[in-house]
Amino acid sequence: MKEVELREMDPEKQPMTGDGQPAGGEKNGTVKVKVPDEEVAFTGLSKEELMTVAGTPGWVRTRWVLLILFWLGWVGMLAGAVVIIVQAPRCKPIPEMNWWNEGPLYQISDSEAFADGLLGVEARLDEINKLKVKGLVLGPLHTIQANIPATLNLKQIDPTKGNQEALLAVLEKAHKKGLSVVLDLTPNYLGSAPWFTSGDVEEVMEKVKDAAEHWLSLGVDGIKVSDLTSAANTVEWSKFQAAVEGNRTEETKKKMLMGVVKGFSAVQLSQLVNTTGVDLVLSDLLSSNNEGAQRIMAMNTLNAQQRSLGWALGAAQDDQLSKQASTSGLIRLYQLLLFTMPGTPVFSYGDEIGLQAVGSESPKMVWDIEKEPAEGAVNETAEAQRKEHVAVRKWFRSLSELRGKERSLLHGDYYPLSSSTSSLSFLRVWDQSKRYITAVNWGAAPETLAFKLEATEGLELPETAMVTLSTDEALETDTTVTLDKFVLGTGQAVLLQFP
Repeated sequence: MKEVELREMDPEKQPMTGDGQPAGGEKNGTVKVKVPDEEVAFTGLSKEELMTVAGTPGWVRTRWVLLILFWLGWVGMLAGAVVIIVQAPRCKPIPEMNWWNEGPLYQISDSEAFADGLLGVEARLDEINKLKVKGLVLGPLHTIQANIPATLNLKQIDPTKGNQEALLAVLEKAHKKGLSVVLDLTPNYLGSAPWFTSGDVEEVMEKVKDAAEHWLSLGVDGIKVSDLTSAANTVEWSKFQAAVEGNRTEETKKKMLMGVVKGFSAVQLSQLVNTTGVDLVLSDLLSSNNEGAQRIMAMNTLNAQQRSLGWALGAAQDDQLSKQASTSGLIRLYQLLLFTMPGTPVFSYGDEIGLQAVGSESPKMVWDIEKEPAEGAVNETAEAQRKEHVAVRKWFRSLSELRGKERSLLHGDYYPLSSSTSSLSFLRVWDQSKRYITAVNWGAAPETLAFKLEATEGLELPETAMVTLSTDEALETDTTVTLDKFVLGTGQAVLLQFP
């Protein structure tokens, strides 16, 4: 039985196509595999064989050549890197910058212009912060009866403006948003002379010093006084200055001493900066000089002291910019000029929307300008004014943001290009950053500006530049213009840039 079973064909080997064997005697399902007679596996050289070959003169020379080539290549790359570093242009060191040099200051001389006084200022800090300003200048806020020194109390806030708790709330919220707060301690701000009479200055200056120490200890970031020359000529001035500087520590940001002067020439202002030791001097130089040639000369004189200078058109007199710039076009023009001049721009509240002052009283601040009126309740005049406020604020924000990030505008060198009775232009340059040309024409006729740069080593004007910002519809943003005999329309301003 075993033999019979072994002779039987396995079912899986049976033909699938029926009877008989396929040709060649092969069965279905079988595969022929050719097996080589003998496989030879290469196992490489043994250790002894390798050592024998490695010791031959040919391989010894080859190894030495490869080793020398490796080290020559490494030394060559090192030398090349050193040459590149040595020959690369040096980056100009960044000058010392304080917080008041990094952006515009926003002055609120009359907190009553805000609903609820200091409480209203606190409520609107979010809106103010969107303007990219670096600091608020508040006040004066203290109690005083005009021209009566005996009523002066610099440590007490006028109840019509708020109280100490409200001011501390403003300080806390402002600091959380990265805003610094400067307090105006001008004594007789309601009277005819900031320091009363000449015989009162010494005694009043001592009170200002004590008040400065009080408010700085509560978190105020700086002190402002008007009529700087009257204060600086007193015996108490050095003590007052020491009181401000005594609150400066390495752990906290620097406290600022700010002064205001009026009627000074550029040369006198330069001397004042050097002799008084104030951190920032705000003058009415732009307001008193209406000609472009005078303004460009003032910038020529003062540009080296730009980190100690504040520029304004109205803020030095506690007025809105609109008193000097009567149209929305001129408001944009002067905003561009202030943001690109070498120094710190200082604006009064409402300047960001072109708020118009009516009469001698301070105008009330306008908010919620983004809110469109309900259907059926549209006043065409009011709606046109609202849209203009929105457009001016957008222009202000774009300038403020640009100044904060472009080194040429932030702390760059200044070079005059052209000036006339009603126009001027200048160049701002910093190292290997973009260069900017500011050109403004506040006159009643178009101006042909011949940009001329005095011989300066390593610096020259290109043939063309690109429009960054412009009030002139004919000069669209990001378009290229030629600088040869550049024509600027009536009441227009433009900011150009080139690599």
